[in-house]
Amino acid sequence: MAEKILTFFMRMICGIIAIYFINLLLRYFGVALLVGINPFTVLTSGFLGIPGLALLYGLGVYYSL
Repeated sequence: MAEKILTFFMRMICGIIAIYFINLLLRYFGVALLVGINPFTVLTSGFLGIPGLALLYGLGVYYSL
């Protein structure tokens, strides 16, 4: 049980870092698609990991059309 909780928190921390650097990279290239760091995005990246990040940016693309 403790291992699952630790994995969840590690995914959350890695998700926050990944969102920050992806936003930084997108801003550098002039792409106006940014995902905010808030409880919803942190929990999504914590539960789903990399597919969760893809989901967040996919939703960002969908709603920006």
